Amino acid sequence: MVCNRCNMVVQSELEKLGLNPLKVSLGEVELDRDLTDDEKQRLSDVLESLGFSLIDDKKSRLIEQIKTNIVELVHYDNNDLKINLSDYLSSKIHHDYNYISNIFSEVEGTTIEKYFIAQKIEKVKELLVYDELTLSEIAYQLNYSSVAHLSAQFKKITGLTPSHFKNIGMDRRKPLDKV
Repeated sequence: MVCNRCNMVVQSELEKLGLNPLKVSLGEVELDRDLTDDEKQRLSDVLESLGFSLIDDKKSRLIEQIKTNIVELVHYDNNDLKINLSDYLSSKIHHDYNYISNIFSEVEGTTIEKYFIAQKIEKVKELLVYDELTLSEIAYQLNYSSVAHLSAQFKKITGLTPSHFKNIGMDRRKPLDKV
């Protein structure tokens, strides 16, 4: 789950199934009890019909935690972008960064850093489409060392300059769960 609407949909579906969600947050649900195998299957079927999936194994949960924390950092808590990513994730997930980095790379086929950069570029796209901030303000907000660094990274990932992207607009953005 990568947005508040996703949380609301999941909470609603849990309640329809007669389950009592204590907490529904990005990528995680806490229930008042353990589920039976039948309840897990029904929940999994409902979630899959809505484009979500039930993650129940340890590695997948860890990957989802990493992704959720990066999405929250970039898209919701970007004031914290000035801290070191490895320190941030280690403190949030309570595992050594090398451990989570190795598992992420093994399962996802990319590095945490590349995923983080992809999320930052999606945020840049969003801010460019909104057209409320200058490129310099966007670079500062997302903790780029300079506009040139942001522009170079943006072009490397998208194949376009930020100004060209701004001219063609919304058609090139991806949903956060597809990054």
